[in-house]
Amino acid sequence: MPVLVRLLAHIPLRFMHVLGALLGWLAFLASPTYRRRFLANAARAGYRFAQVRAAVAQAGRTVAEIPRLWFGAVPDCALVNEGLVAEAYAAGRGVIYLSPHLGGFELCAQDAARRWGHLYGPITVLYRPARQAWLARMMETARNRPAMQAVPTTLTGVRQMIKALRRGEAVGLLPDQVPPGGQGVWAPFFGQGAYTMTLAARLAQQTGAQVLIVYCERLPKGRGFVTHFERLDAPLAGDAVLAATQINRAMEQAIRQCPEQYLWGYARYKRPRGQRLADAAAEGMA
Repeated sequence: MPVLVRLLAHIPLRFMHVLGALLGWLAFLASPTYRRRFLANAARAGYRFAQVRAAVAQAGRTVAEIPRLWFGAVPDCALVNEGLVAEAYAAGRGVIYLSPHLGGFELCAQDAARRWGHLYGPITVLYRPARQAWLARMMETARNRPAMQAVPTTLTGVRQMIKALRRGEAVGLLPDQVPPGGQGVWAPFFGQGAYTMTLAARLAQQTGAQVLIVYCERLPKGRGFVTHFERLDAPLAGDAVLAATQINRAMEQAIRQCPEQYLWGYARYKRPRGQRLADAAAEGMA
C-alpha cells in the first residue's frame, strides 16, 4: 500500500480529482449511514442537499489528493489577506492557525511552512495517529515536511506545541475535530451541542499567541488552491465554554464562505465514550 500511495503522488491533481469525485459519490450512494449523516449535518446548518451537492464529490477529492500532499510537490496556492500573517508573526508570541475540515485543509500547513518557515521557524501541526501500524508509520513520515513537524495528540505533542509558540513559531489545529473524552467542552456548532476541543483556546491563553482562521479553497479542474486568512472577531474568553463557542462560530463563518467544500459527512456530533452533556442547557442543544 505505501508503494501505491507514493506512485499516486505523481499523477496530476486534475486526474486525481476526477477519480476522487467518483469515489465521493460511490461512498455517498453505498453507505446509508454516511449519507444520513451528511444530509443531517448540512440540514442543521440550514442547507438543502441541492446547495451542498458538490460537497459529495469534494469529499472524494479530499481523499484523492492525499498522496500528492503527503509525498509529492506542494501544490500552488494563491493567498487572500496575506498581510494578516505578517502582522501575527510580528507580535512575536507565535501564531495559531485554526482550520475546519474544509477544502484542502491538509495543504494549509504545508503551504505556510513553505512560505514562512525559513523566516519565522517551522510550523508544528497536531494529528491523530492511525490505528493501523503501517498507516501510522506512513503518516508520521509523510507529515514531517521541510519546516513542518507533525506531533501526535498526546501530552508530549501538546508540550511541543507550547514550546513552539514560546519560540515565536506557528502551530496548526483542526478545532472542529472531536477530541477524546475529558479534553473538551460542549458548545454549540450550527445550533447543536458539539463536543469541542479546549486545546486551541488554552494554547492561545497560555502563550499569548495570535489566532488566525485559515481555509484552503480548492479550485476546479485541478487549477490549484486559494488560501484565505481571517482574524477572530474578538479576543478569546477566559471561560472554556465561551472560548469554544467563539471558535465554533469562527469555524461556521469560514464554512459558510465555501459550504460546497466542507466535509458534511464528518461525525462532528458524536459523543466520546463515557462523556455526557454537561447540563440541561447543553442537552437542549443536542
